Amino acid sequence: MLLGTHTPKIDDKGRIFLPAKFREELSEGVVMTRGQERCLYVFSKSEFAGVHEKIRQAPVTSEEARKYLRVFLSGASDDQPDKQGRVLVPAILREYAGLTKELVIIGVGSRAEIWDAASWQKYLSNNEEKFANQAEEVIPGLF
Repeated sequence: MLLGTHTPKIDDKGRIFLPAKFREELSEGVVMTRGQERCLYVFSKSEFAGVHEKIRQAPVTSEEARKYLRVFLSGASDDQPDKQGRVLVPAILREYAGLTKELVIIGVGSRAEIWDAASWQKYLSNNEEKFANQAEEVIPGLF
């Protein structure tokens, strides 16, 4: 399970060090793609296979499903971490997420998310209060 907040930097070649706590789970390879709120989603190859299986069930007749799949999968890129635990963030994804040198990588259970550090801080400050004061059940059966 991928958890926590990590703050690596991106190098001049567009590579990042995966957080040490994530390396074992991601050692067989990663799939990186566009996420929502202008972050990047990072899945292990096996987790992405499960996501892809669910995606395959989307009806081709649904215009919204087609739009989502086009954006989600057209940016997908797979990579194998090198011996130092680095992966390349493709230029198209760096541009999509507005990545600068300072990053935040968060673990969200079954995936990691890569954020530009300033974007993450803005997102967190806009949503932390809502989280703390949540009065209704957002995830059924959790609290």
